[in-house]
Amino acid sequence: MPLIERLPAPARRLPLPRGRFRYTVQRDIPVPMPDGVTLLADRYAPAGVPDAPTILVRTPYGRRGLPAVLAGLPLVPFGFQLLVQSVRGTFGSGGEFDPLGSEQADGLATVRWMRSQPWFTGSFATYGASYLGYSSWAIAAEAGPELKAISAQVTASSFRDAAYVGGSFALETVLTWSDLTFRQERPLGMVNGALLAKRRARRAARSGRPLAELDELATGAMVRFYQDLLANDEPGAEYWRSRDFTGTLDRVTAPVTLLGGWYDIFLPWQLKDYLALRAAGRRPYLTIGPWWHFDARHGIAALRESLAWFRAHLRGDFSRVRANPVRVYLTGAGQWRDYRDWPPPGMRPVRWHLHPGGGLGEDGPQPGEPSRYLFDPADPTPSLAGPSVLGSCKPVDQRPVEKRADVLVFTSAPLRADLDVIGPVEAELFVRSDREHTDFVVRLCDVAPDGTSLNLCEGARRLRPGDPAPGPDGVRRVRVELWPVGHRFRRGHRVRVHVASGAFPVVAVNPGTGEPLGSATARLVARQQVLHDPDHPSAIHLPVVERAAEHTVSDPAAEQV
Repeated sequence: MPLIERLPAPARRLPLPRGRFRYTVQRDIPVPMPDGVTLLADRYAPAGVPDAPTILVRTPYGRRGLPAVLAGLPLVPFGFQLLVQSVRGTFGSGGEFDPLGSEQADGLATVRWMRSQPWFTGSFATYGASYLGYSSWAIAAEAGPELKAISAQVTASSFRDAAYVGGSFALETVLTWSDLTFRQERPLGMVNGALLAKRRARRAARSGRPLAELDELATGAMVRFYQDLLANDEPGAEYWRSRDFTGTLDRVTAPVTLLGGWYDIFLPWQLKDYLALRAAGRRPYLTIGPWWHFDARHGIAALRESLAWFRAHLRGDFSRVRANPVRVYLTGAGQWRDYRDWPPPGMRPVRWHLHPGGGLGEDGPQPGEPSRYLFDPADPTPSLAGPSVLGSCKPVDQRPVEKRADVLVFTSAPLRADLDVIGPVEAELFVRSDREHTDFVVRLCDVAPDGTSLNLCEGARRLRPGDPAPGPDGVRRVRVELWPVGHRFRRGHRVRVHVASGAFPVVAVNPGTGEPLGSATARLVARQQVLHDPDHPSAIHLPVVERAAEHTVSDPAAEQV
C-alpha cells in the first residue's frame, strides 16, 4: 500500500512529493545488547533511494500503526530510512521496562550496532516527542560524529523537575503515565489508556488514600515507576543521577531543533535545555506554539519542521530552514513571532506588585495588612486546568476557583494599551505560615471585559524546614517559577494573579506534617499569610516585550495551529 494512504488525514496536509510512494519494511530486527538482552526494531526504507540517511527513534509505545506514524513514518517518502526500536521491556524487546533507566546504555549500543549494518550510509538523526525525545538526549553527547541532527519535541533532557514541580509531586501526570504504560500492551491498551487513564488517576487521587496506594487503586497493581518516584523525591536522590542528561548538553555537537507548547508539562525544562545549548556556543532552533502535551497539532508542526531540519543537516538543502532561530506563538494576538534568541531581545522583567485589598500594579508596594487564608488538606484547592500528560490543557475560566476562601486574587485596573509578555515568569512572595511544611501556588490569568478569567501559566513551590529560612519575624521570602508565557493582554483586559496552597490533583496535596511523601496520612490545616507592604514587596515579574522590539511576524494561517 502507498505510504500516503496509511497516514491519518491531518498528516496528508504535509507537502508530500508527487507520485505514489512505496517503502519496504523489515519487522522485528533483533538488536543485541551487551548484557545479552535483545531489543526489537522495525526498519522502514523508501523504495529506490539507496543512499537514504537514517532517523533513529527509540520508543516505549510500540512500532506499528499509529505509534509508527508518531515515530516519524511520514518522513520516509522524503528519502529517509526510519529505524523504530522498542525500548527494553516493551513490545517484544527483552529485559524489564525501567522507565528512563536504560536509555543511554541501550541507545548507544544500538548506535554501535547500526554502524555495522549494510544499509547504514554513515549519517543519522534522532527524532521524537516526550519519552522519544528524552531517549534522544540520553545518547546525544556520546553518539559520535555520525549523529548529524536532533529534532526533539515536548520533552527535556531530564524529567526530574517535571515530576516534582517546585518540589511538589506532579501527581496527575505521574499517576496517569504509570497507568498508561501499565496497560498499553493489552488489547486496546493505548486507546483505553489515552481515553481513561487521566479519569482513573483523578478518581484514585480523590480517594483520600496515601499516595503509595494510588497506583494499585488506579491499575490494580503496584507500578514500579510510580513507586520509584515517590521514594526518590528528595533533592539529590541517587536515583536521578543516571537519568539526568542536563549536564551533557555542553558536549552535544549535532544541530538541534526543539518544539514545545505553552501548556506542555516539560516547557520550563525544555527552555533550560535551549539556554544550556546557547551557553555552550550552539545555535539551536526553537518553536513554541499554543499546544499542550497530548495535542495532535504539534505533531503536524513537528513533522514539517523536522523535515526541513533533516533535509538541511542530512542532505545539505537549507532552503526551507527559516532565518530566525526562535519562533513563538503569541496567544491573545493570534500571531507568530520570529526572534534571534530566547528570551526575546529587548525583553525586560517588570514587577507587578500585590496590593492590599486584592489590587495589582506596577506602582510599587503599598502599606497594609497581610492577606490571609486557611489551607485545609482535607478540602484541597482544586486545579481547573494546568499542564498534564494527557487530555486538553487549554485555558479555562477560573472564576469558580476564585470564589474559594483559600485563593487570594489580585487584579489590575483595565489596561490602557496592549501588553505583550513573552518570556520567563517568576513570583516573589513574602509569606508566613504556621506550618514549616507547606506549598504555595501562583497562577497568572487574563481577565476579559466580560469577567472571564483565563489561566495562562502557573507554578508551585514546596517549602521545607529551613528552605527558605525564615527571618526573625517568621517571614519567608519565596521564589516561585511559573511556566514561561507568550501572550498579549489586550487593551481593556486586566492582569490577575492567584496565590493559593494547592492545585489538586495536578500536584499532590501537602499534608503539612513532613511525613514521607508516599505514606503520609495525617493532615494539618495551614494558616497562611502573604505580606505585600514596602518591607515585604510581594510581586510577580512579567517579561514585557515592547511592540517595537526587533522581530518578524509569520503568517498564522500557514502554520495550521
